[in-house]
Amino acid sequence: MSADITLRLATEQDIPTILAFIQGLADYEKLADQVVATEDKLRASLFGAKPYAEVVIAEYQQQPAGFALFFHNYSTFLAKPGIYLEDLFVLPAHRGRGLGKLLLSYLAKLAVERDCGRLEWSVLDWNQPAIDFYQAQGASMLHDWRINRVTGPQLQQLAQQYTD
Repeated sequence: MSADITLRLATEQDIPTILAFIQGLADYEKLADQVVATEDKLRASLFGAKPYAEVVIAEYQQQPAGFALFFHNYSTFLAKPGIYLEDLFVLPAHRGRGLGKLLLSYLAKLAVERDCGRLEWSVLDWNQPAIDFYQAQGASMLHDWRINRVTGPQLQQLAQQYTD
């Protein structure tokens, strides 16, 4: 690792930076209108009584340059936890310095240390630079799988269908 690059786990003081990275990623993915995250919501979900995810900050020359937000999932087939990478983002000015590769390899090391069976993430099908990057790191694209999601009113409606 270059002396100019450091990785560290985020602290509560990093919340404004994390939100800025989320907004930067959303802009890149043309999904900025979908961001409803706020500093208060991040504080509660990342650093509250029950943290739901963790964040690693990549710094270049002691300035925030990228991040990876991840959480544990579980594989019933492996009977082991896994790490799910929700977001990996490097500011455009810092791309090409190896920060993305470093963040991904850090999560792989963390998965091994935590006895996880796998490291997984999703990538948008149009994002060929990211697809190429991930495949260069040894990732396999799971073409037979499709992500399903229920949010907003549909989530509320589905929840109301359950009766005790």
